[in-house]
Amino acid sequence: MNIFCLVFFCFFLITFNINALERKIIIASTTSTYDSGLLKYLNKHFMNKHKINVQTIVQGTGQAMRTAKDGNVELLLVHHKKSEIEFMKNDYGLTRFNLMYNDYVIIGPKEDLDKCQNIQNKLKNIIENNLKFISRGDDSGTHKKELELWLLFNLDPEKFSDNYLSVGQGMGHTLLMANEMKAYTISDRSTWIAFNRKDNLKVICENKPPLFNQYGIILVNPKLNRNLNIKDAEIYLNWIISEEGKFLINNYKINDQQLFYFNYDK
Repeated sequence: MNIFCLVFFCFFLITFNINALERKIIIASTTSTYDSGLLKYLNKHFMNKHKINVQTIVQGTGQAMRTAKDGNVELLLVHHKKSEIEFMKNDYGLTRFNLMYNDYVIIGPKEDLDKCQNIQNKLKNIIENNLKFISRGDDSGTHKKELELWLLFNLDPEKFSDNYLSVGQGMGHTLLMANEMKAYTISDRSTWIAFNRKDNLKVICENKPPLFNQYGIILVNPKLNRNLNIKDAEIYLNWIISEEGKFLINNYKINDQQLFYFNYDK
């Protein structure tokens, strides 16, 4: 191989690699999909198959939606269906699917020996006894669920006085604070399973219908930003709702516990 051919070949390889790296999409998703490791796991499989880079912006559901409205991401993976439907009605998204679900759990100190007969009584007991409660306070899907539960049972968290702490943090930091303070909080089950600092905490309430946690995936409307890579985002969307996506989601486990359950639905 003469020097000219060698230079040309090297130039071709460099150009090919640069072009490959230019294939990139951005997903705004929740702390639960990130902290649990699910999204990293899924994106690695997607990259290996399609050679499209996936960058993740990790935010609470509310902030992730604002990021999408500003035209900064191609896809949303969030978990507050009411907000997602409103997002679609306002023409910010091209399409939305139910993707997977798990549930929320109420976490509290191990010293709490009262059986959780129902969520209403447990939350009422926390208020009436002025027990410590840590709220994420970050407009995330989990924070929205917490506020919906207070409203559902006609309870006012402001009655906590100084023992209701709104911290404006992600789920991991919120659980860490709850563990240190032996306080109550609400967590998605996936983050709770992945959380390692459970010295003082346990699940207080679980497997109750109001704690159902649906995740949706949304393809953002390219009208928001003409530079959005919608073509590759559609490849990702069709891949994650496929049988391969179903298999990967249903088989992702920590400590032999399944974290998410695929339930793709148009």
